[in-house]
Parts: sequence; C-alpha cells; structure tokens
Amino acid sequence: MIRQLFPLRQCVSLSSALNCTALRSLSVSSVFLEETSVSNIRNVGISAHIDSGKTTLTERILFYTGRIKEMHEVRGKDDVGATMDSMELEKEKGITIASAATYTTWKDYNINIIDTPGHVDFTIEVERALRVLDGAVLVLCSVGGVQSQTITVDRQMRRYNVPRIAFINKSDRPGANPFGVISQLKSKLSLNTAAVQIPIGLEDKMTGVADLVRKKAYTFVGNQGTSVEEGPVPEELSDLFEEKRHDLIAALADVDEDIADLYLMEEDPDEDTLVAAIRRCTIAQKFVPVFIGTALKNIGVQPMLDGVVDYLPAPDECENVALDATDESNKVVMDSIDHSKPFVGLAFKLERGQFGQLTYLRTYQGTLRKGDFIFNSRDNKKVKVPRLVRMHSDSMEDVQEVRAGEICAMFGLDCASGDTFTDGQIKLTMESMYVPEPVISLAIKPKNSKDLEAFSKAINRFQKQDPTFKVHLDPNSKETIISGMGELHLEIYKEMMERDFNCPTVTGKPKVAFRETIEQPAKFDYLHKKQSGGSGQYARVIGEIVPMTGDESGKIKFVDETVGTNIPKTYVPSIQKGFEEACEKSAMTGHPAVGMKFILRDGVTHAVDSSEMAFRLAAIGAVRQAFETASPCVTQPVMTVEINAPDEYQGGIIGDLNKRKGTILDSETSENNVTIKAEVPLNDMFGYDSDLRSNTQGKGEFTMEYARHEKAPANLQNDLIKEYKEELAGGKKK
Repeated sequence: MIRQLFPLRQCVSLSSALNCTALRSLSVSSVFLEETSVSNIRNVGISAHIDSGKTTLTERILFYTGRIKEMHEVRGKDDVGATMDSMELEKEKGITIASAATYTTWKDYNINIIDTPGHVDFTIEVERALRVLDGAVLVLCSVGGVQSQTITVDRQMRRYNVPRIAFINKSDRPGANPFGVISQLKSKLSLNTAAVQIPIGLEDKMTGVADLVRKKAYTFVGNQGTSVEEGPVPEELSDLFEEKRHDLIAALADVDEDIADLYLMEEDPDEDTLVAAIRRCTIAQKFVPVFIGTALKNIGVQPMLDGVVDYLPAPDECENVALDATDESNKVVMDSIDHSKPFVGLAFKLERGQFGQLTYLRTYQGTLRKGDFIFNSRDNKKVKVPRLVRMHSDSMEDVQEVRAGEICAMFGLDCASGDTFTDGQIKLTMESMYVPEPVISLAIKPKNSKDLEAFSKAINRFQKQDPTFKVHLDPNSKETIISGMGELHLEIYKEMMERDFNCPTVTGKPKVAFRETIEQPAKFDYLHKKQSGGSGQYARVIGEIVPMTGDESGKIKFVDETVGTNIPKTYVPSIQKGFEEACEKSAMTGHPAVGMKFILRDGVTHAVDSSEMAFRLAAIGAVRQAFETASPCVTQPVMTVEINAPDEYQGGIIGDLNKRKGTILDSETSENNVTIKAEVPLNDMFGYDSDLRSNTQGKGEFTMEYARHEKAPANLQNDLIKEYKEELAGGKKK
C-alpha cells in the first residue's frame, strides 16, 4: 500500500500540506514561527565547490517549505533567475558572488539559511557565514566528487567547529557515482561518513531514494517533485540496502558506545535509537550523514530537510564563547536559552542597501528590540536600533524583536564587519573570523576625473563590507592599488563601481603579491645620530633579526629582551613601530617583508638628544642594515590549480602546466574525464583561462586557490630588483 506524504513525516503545524499549493500562497509574515523555542531553530549554511548546485538546492528548499511560489534557475535562464542570486552580476555570470540569507520553516522548525559562493575568490563570504552558523550542508557533485573548493570548505567548517551533513547532488548526471564520492569523503577529507540513503536508480533513471534509517522508499512524482510517495524498499535493491545499512551502523559503532554495544551483540538498532545516535555523533563532529538526490530534477530535497532538523544542532546545543573585553583570557559561554540575559550579537556582514548600510547580525544571548540602544565593543559607541528586519535574499520583513540564536539585519549602524554589540551591561567581544591575505593587486583609477567622489565612495564601501579587499596608494607612482583574492574578485568590484556608483574605471596590469623574507639570522648594532643645531637625534639599538617558519612565515614579530634601563621602556613602542614600518616596504624590491622576528637586546640613549622619533628611525635603519646580511629573498604565491577536462586533452594540459613552471600533484581519470591537480606560481597563471579553452576546444574548466608563498627563482628575483631600482630612479627624475 503506497501512501502519499508531504512533508515526509506528519507535520503538526502543516498537517494539511498534502498539496503544498495552499502552503506556498501564505503571506511572507506567516511563514516564520514567531513563538518557537530556541531548540526548534536551525542556522544552516549551504556550502560547496563551484557549480555543485548549492543555489539550485536552496531554491528547492524555499519552494518545498512554502517560502516561494515558484522555482527559477540560475543564470536567469527564464529571465528571472534564482531567488538567492539577487545581484544582476550573479544572474549574468551564473555564479554566487555574495552570500545571501533567508529564512523558512519545515515542520515546527525555523530555519535560517545562508547560501554561500563556491568560487575561491569569494572565500571570505564562506568564512563569515560559517563563523555565525550552527550547522552546514556540504553539497557535492555526484560526478566531480571532492574537488579543490570542497577541501577548502571542509577546512573552514573544521576551523569554526561546524557540524555538517552532506548532500550528493546531480545524481541524474551521466557517470553519477554517489558511493565513489563517499569514498572520497573518507580518503580526501578523512571524515567518518556513511550514506543514510541509497538512490533508486541513477542518472536519467533516478526516481527516488531508500531510507536506510527508516527502512522505507520515497519516490518523487509530479513535474515539480511536490508529491512524495512512501512505500517498501524495492526488492531488487534489498542486497544493496542491507549492505549500506550495515556500513552505516558500523561507522556509527566506531564513535558511539550505544550503537557499538548493539553492534557487538549483533542486534539491529531501531529507528529512534539510530536517529538519536546519528544526531549525537553529527553534533559532536564524529560522523557525517550523507544524503543523495538531484535538486534540478526535484529528487531527495525533502528527506535532506528532514536531516537538517533531525541531525544538525540547535543554537542551545552549540557552545559559543565571548571574550571579556577587560581580560581576553577570560572566556564567557553564551546562554541562548534565558532571553533575559544581557544582549550579545556579532555583525558578520555589511551590505549597501537602498536605505543605507545594512548590517547582518547573529544574536548569541538575550533579546534585541527595535528602538533599543546598543554598544559597539570595539569603540564603546552607543547607537540606536531604528529598524530590525529578517532577510529573504534582497527583500526583507520588519520585526519588533529577535532573540538568541536568530539572524537578523539592521539599518543605520555605522560599524565594521566582525564588530560585537552588547546592551552595555557587560563588556564582551566575540572572537573574530579568519581573514586570508590578498594574493593579487592592480592599479585602478576612474575613467573620468569628475567621478573621483563616486570612486572614493565605492572604494570605502567595498573595504568596509569585504575584509579581503584592500586599498593603498603607491608612494612612487601615486596610483591607487586595489588587492584581492583573484582576478575575478577584482573584476567584480570593477563592474560594481560602474553599475552601482556610475563610475567607469581604467585598470593596469594585475600585480602579484610578492613578499620578502630572510633565510638566516643576522645581528644588528645600529646608531642613528643627527646634529643640526639645537637638540639633535641620538638612538642606538642592538639585537638580532631571525627568520620565522611554519604558520608564522607570513607574519612579523617584535620581541623586547632588554634588561635594565639602557633603553627606557617608553621608547620600546617607537622601536616596534619603526620595525613594522620598515617591513611595510622592503628596500630590495619594495614589497612587504614577512617571516621575520625582531629581537631587541640592548641600546644606548642620550640624555638630551634621544626621542621617540630617533628610536623609530634607528629601528628602520637596523632592519635595513641586518636585512642585507640575512640572506634576503623574494617569495611568490603558489596556487593549487585543479583542471577538469575530457581525457583526450590531458597531454596538452600537462604540457601547458609545465611551461608555467607547474608541479603536477595528482591525476585521476573517470568516465572519459580527467582531473589534474597541480601547484603553479600565480605569476605564471595570467591568461590561463583563455589558453585552457584553446587547448580543450572550450571543454575544460579550472579552479585556483592560494596554497602558500615559496622562494621565487633567482632570475625572477633579479628582474624584480631591477624593476624596483628603475622605478625609484624614475621617481627621482620627476
């Protein structure tokens, strides 16, 4: 006997939803369950490698939960575009550029969803989303499997301790192999994982999934998959079903004592026991349940939603910690259950809206109401909350209050991304997110001089909302230099200047973010002495610079080891400032110096002529003196490049990578396609997009991600030194 369900299990609040048409016609304000408890909230991110189907999956989630009335596709194929890709650039290019927030309900649960970009150039959007989310859905392509950005997203989830479920999408594609993808999750990401479903058919024959936990089969009928038919597992799948159910129980037995006891006694756990075990292990990040489906063909989305509410944590099941602003070693655990506690929230994203700056906020403790006064922990500035909204992509709904565990947005707040807000009763600050360093720069200026004001506004706006977008003025060329995570990253901002600020721009050739470092220690004993009538300048610093390796290779560090009063402690901050100033622009090629520790051991002062400025200049001179004898070298960014193309073009692709001084790390062939993983210097990757298209007749695609900085070849170092000398000579002539 087959019975028709929607959703899959009886929903208390939506019990009449066998036909979802009535549900989808509900007004926006009636979708969110206002009086739900914190245990019935899920804050979830959708993350994956580019083109894995994240935005398409989010579109189906919103449709099946009644949040939108009809589904649309990415790239604006139907002249509308997906709901979460609200920017015109996103619709044109068919990629997600900025993370977009929305909210919906599934059964008795409120779900806040953030759809994140898959392109590495916009990785900061993933960073800040995962920083404030309690759980995530890791989307994978059933053909592509674990790809370069999948590895990056997994690393980001681990950084913020975010539990996740996996959804293997595009199982209708030729060559789909979901169980091969699960093997890659184990081998490439070292995850303890197993399927909680098996597909009923694959490729163009896929019609549904069989649930290994509930021992039922679900098929999706109707042209939009809104009708879900529940029935017994097909007999032809019984052997595969038993095999994969055994694998699931075995994977759980490795990390859960209750399941291990049943497994050893050869007892079959019942549904409730299995669901509870999967939930425990998922929240503890000991297990990742895997769901299977195809969002584009409307198969498997509703069971995955069940997985979100069944297996991902509520805000009160996550330990969120704030730091005491007066003593950062003192950590304070947030209480998301008692809404009377003092308010604490984190501004994680800024956006330019039609009513001014829009600030996205995650509330961690207490209650925030419209009209409240809150304090920015960074500068203790008091601000009023004039308007509170819940976001649905680029539209919004006004609300009167939000409680702990919710995500909202505010207008009229002048703040920066990563600022903590409190109600003033306590002085706390949330831990900030990880911000990667830019790897590419280019000179930019407005095409018309009359657009200088708009140009300045755009630059300031972009810097505020994107921590990876950086700007500085080149002191020699007097050009404005913008830096970012890749060519696409900077190209998008260039286009946004023209579209949003009516400011066409002209850009120079992209520049690579070279760095300088030292390979051996060098001692310094530098005297800065200047006399020009009246009080002069006198400062002597003695110490050593030493190289730093590993995680500290991209940083600089100042250490004060002075004993006694040869250098008064009041001058030490000026010495540190001089060291940092010298590292901003090295004398060898003009690039920043990193991977260096400045150890101050001794010095000499003069009763009259010593000053803060004298010691700052002495530190600058000491760094330059010691740098020359410390085996200085130039380092360049090396990128991890992953290329996918038909295997007939493998030879040409590898030959081209070798020309670009690339190192082949891995090569996999499956279903007449080859995936090549290599490391290539960024300086040799310019123009690769067009060359790859030419070498593969337009059938190849690639992704690129920063790996590390490494020592540049001697000839490149010499060229950079020569260029800098010529640039300095040209500046002097002017």
